[in-house]
Amino acid sequence: MNIVLFGAPGAGKGTQSALLVERMRMKQISTGDLFRAHVKGQTPLGVKAKSYMDAGQLVPDEIVISMVEEVLEDQQDQNFILDGFPRTVPQAEALESMLKRKGLQIGRALFLEVPMSELMGRLTGRRVCSSCGATYHVTAKPPKAKGICDLCGGILEQRKDDHEEVIQSRLDAYTRSTAPLKSYFADRGMLREVQGMGETEAVYARLTQAMK
Repeated sequence: MNIVLFGAPGAGKGTQSALLVERMRMKQISTGDLFRAHVKGQTPLGVKAKSYMDAGQLVPDEIVISMVEEVLEDQQDQNFILDGFPRTVPQAEALESMLKRKGLQIGRALFLEVPMSELMGRLTGRRVCSSCGATYHVTAKPPKAKGICDLCGGILEQRKDDHEEVIQSRLDAYTRSTAPLKSYFADRGMLREVQGMGETEAVYARLTQAMK
């Protein structure tokens, strides 16, 4: 089954996607990863996306859609997770058309429900390895040595979009643009809401149950 996994920034989409990839052999298509790869490679799409990302704004639909379509061109029979896409109803409509052309479909749209007050703490405490991209948290998942990645020894950094003022902008943008997706997927009988609070394994169990 192909799924859309969505929710506010910091809801745990990346963590749960990683478990689905490991345990169910699904392919993760993360717009966050796509953005960073394009920015690092200084592609035309990456240059356009960077200014929006640094300001905590949603990247315009046409840029996101182009990045995702590139990935789906190579999609074979492996089930996939769309993590962070679609973020708006127009993106969802474009996705529906895109998948139809390719003979693919989404089985479930899973929404991770986490209170806004919790999201701020999760995001301001996040640290990312500058070398390998591994993610940590200053309290929930600290590295063994402060500021150093356990996996490769790289330096841990706070992303520009994880500072408090930028996070508030991201959450405001989410409320305006992403929340309507719940209605969009509910109207199509695809929506399942999953409680995103609690231990990682407990959330995973709820998520996989919702996929049935």
